[in-house]
Amino acid sequence: MKVLMLGWEFPPRIAGGLAVACFGLVKGLVHQGVEVTFVMPLRTGEEPPNGYRLLGANEIDIPLTSVVELPPFWHQVTFYGVRTALGPYLEQLTEPVLSFSAVPEPVTFTTETPLRLEFSGKYGPDLLSEVYRYAYAVSHLTEKVDFDVIHAHDWLTYLGGLWLKAKTGKPLVVHVHATEYDRSGENPNPDIRTIEQMGFEGADAVIAVSFYTRALVAEKYGIPPEKIWAVHNAVLPKDRRPVERPPSRRKVVTFLGRVTFQKGPEYFVEAAAKLAPYVPEAHFVMAGTGDLLKTVIHRVAQLRLGARFSFTGFLPPAEVEKLFDLSDVYVMPSVSEPFGISALEALRAGVPVIISKQSGVAEVLPHALKVDFWDVDELADLIYGVLRYKGIRPFFVRHAQAELSQLQWERASAKVVEVYKTLLT
Repeated sequence: MKVLMLGWEFPPRIAGGLAVACFGLVKGLVHQGVEVTFVMPLRTGEEPPNGYRLLGANEIDIPLTSVVELPPFWHQVTFYGVRTALGPYLEQLTEPVLSFSAVPEPVTFTTETPLRLEFSGKYGPDLLSEVYRYAYAVSHLTEKVDFDVIHAHDWLTYLGGLWLKAKTGKPLVVHVHATEYDRSGENPNPDIRTIEQMGFEGADAVIAVSFYTRALVAEKYGIPPEKIWAVHNAVLPKDRRPVERPPSRRKVVTFLGRVTFQKGPEYFVEAAAKLAPYVPEAHFVMAGTGDLLKTVIHRVAQLRLGARFSFTGFLPPAEVEKLFDLSDVYVMPSVSEPFGISALEALRAGVPVIISKQSGVAEVLPHALKVDFWDVDELADLIYGVLRYKGIRPFFVRHAQAELSQLQWERASAKVVEVYKTLLT
């Protein structure tokens, strides 16, 4: 079986859980005997090769003479000139202006010289334009790559997947790692939501990373539940020794993720304020960046907790592992979290986790401490209990290993292969 997989991130290009999940799934599929070609916008050459083919959209040659008619679905997308920050991952944007006009009626154009399109691969002000260019570039893979199934990760690659399906008739699987409702609440960006709707409707099967996300896709987008498969994410085995912890009375409470609405950083700060007087040795680390970072820092200053907080900015994977080695508890108070791989990574490091009930990972961690994201009193109580009661950490370490043993990418990929087979029979 041969799969053409479309994704926006792949290690070492990591902005969050998407790259980690794509890498784990690709490795798992290779283990299942699947031939995978993974296409990202920009390949640096630093990606880890291991039995799969990696390709950058910037490496795809557009034919010398190419007359292209856009597929019918393309005319359903209307882009307006809007002021928006479409980069809540790494880049801090200052209200960029994105100017797109409606795609006119049947569009054809001719290139007289060979083309290779340029991509930044970032979540910046040119994001929607890059989504356009990516879709156009990958549509030329039909003559260059042999495949049985198209597998597109998140809205950024859905247009490319739909275009390939229109040209080849091959089945399309779209993989939902997050929806616009997760990222923006009840005020989704209309352009992104439109692309998601088209992807869900045009796909032959939809894979959601949790039952939580499966229900959301069915409710918000009107997709029949029987079309949506829930396949939980997993975690790769730990492949290094932990960092030796320096002697200290300090107790480290860690938040890791984009500092944006979806991840609930403000609830972490409010819980810290309630806990701080009762656990003077507690120190709070916020690792990540995003559109709410300045707001959160200002709130910490208002609460006079500056000496108790560290803001690290974005951390690469190796630094994240070191942070977990030094942490006493990991807190994930997400408002809406389709899965939450970071909670598994913390458990892998032997760190007790407190996770939002509004998260997909809560479905697979029966022994994790769970709290409603908005209940900062309960969150503070749980952090206090983990820091003060010595028996909790050994309990977590013991049960975490059993839970993590069930969350392997080989198992997840076997379920994905089952999805493929239903489309090919």
